[in-house]
Amino acid sequence: MLISISILPSGLVNPSCTNLVGSGCVVHVPSFFKELAALEKHGLDTTDRIFISDRAHVTLDLHTLVDGLEEVELGQGFIGTTKKGIGPTYSTKMTRSGIRITDIFDAELFETKLRRLADGFKKRFGDLLTYDADKEIARFQDYREKLRPFVIDQIPLLKSAKEMKAPILVEANAIMLDIDYGTYPFVTSSNTGLGGVLTGLSLGWRSIKEVIGVVKAYTTRVGSGPFPTEQLNEVGNTLQEVGREFGVTTGRRRRCGWLDLVLVKYSHDVNDYTAMNLTKLDILDGFDEIKIATQYSYKGQVLESVPASNEMLANVEVKYETMPGWKTATTGAKMFEELPENARNYVLFIEKFVGVRIKWIGTGRL
Repeated sequence: MLISISILPSGLVNPSCTNLVGSGCVVHVPSFFKELAALEKHGLDTTDRIFISDRAHVTLDLHTLVDGLEEVELGQGFIGTTKKGIGPTYSTKMTRSGIRITDIFDAELFETKLRRLADGFKKRFGDLLTYDADKEIARFQDYREKLRPFVIDQIPLLKSAKEMKAPILVEANAIMLDIDYGTYPFVTSSNTGLGGVLTGLSLGWRSIKEVIGVVKAYTTRVGSGPFPTEQLNEVGNTLQEVGREFGVTTGRRRRCGWLDLVLVKYSHDVNDYTAMNLTKLDILDGFDEIKIATQYSYKGQVLESVPASNEMLANVEVKYETMPGWKTATTGAKMFEELPENARNYVLFIEKFVGVRIKWIGTGRL
């Protein structure tokens, strides 16, 4: 069963897991209910297992319209956003003009805030913005009571979970999309690494026992931005097609390239991983040889890390290590010893270079 979700936590596929969309997230309410309906259609009972923090911010249809207009404004320098309104929602959050989930339940306050936002965007975009505030306000009249059972104060929930010593798994995002440490401005609008865990949830640093870096056996990117190991050739096409690399939110083909260990090590330096999960190793099964990026140089000078300058990153010279492929199916392997020798060597090379143990390896669908 293949399920695509963007807002909902993946823990919903586990019937014993309670799930929370934390205060650091932004939520498009119609999409929230659409994804819930899709899960229920597949027979997953989500009753009393999914909650939204009352402090999370609301992504309006207004934000999605503005997202598209902002991309048009950027012209050839467009970011390649999902046009789901995420950036504009975080923008209004940071300018303290946003709408939080809790505001939905005060109809007068919600309407006042929404109209104020709409008026501000209308002044900026003029006739380019076609938006009916009355229609969106009316839709939220229907959502208001439907949403109420899902909305909670996350602080008591997490406090209770910590007191019970319940296992807590927090899902983060790709570090190169982090607003501070990613390839700015080709990033999302929040902190997607460990820092976002601490600010977006009331856990506290002492609650964090393990930080797991999830890394594909090759490198991908969706949207614009520099990509040093991108393969605009048959290698890239094979990785994309065999790996079925399409963006979950947009359906766009992901850009694909050889594994970039400079990026992986940089991600570890930012997040301080205690272990790694190497996924999609089986996608490399058909290659005669496999390359791994191990060093960047710029104008003849070796770089110690990933540069902040996109101009530099887009023009680095990449040093590769070439390893023999294994030309044997790894799909379904359950033990490290079951992998072909060259596949094991590939995994061990990554471990040694990054300095973090690979605790899990993905070899295809169960």
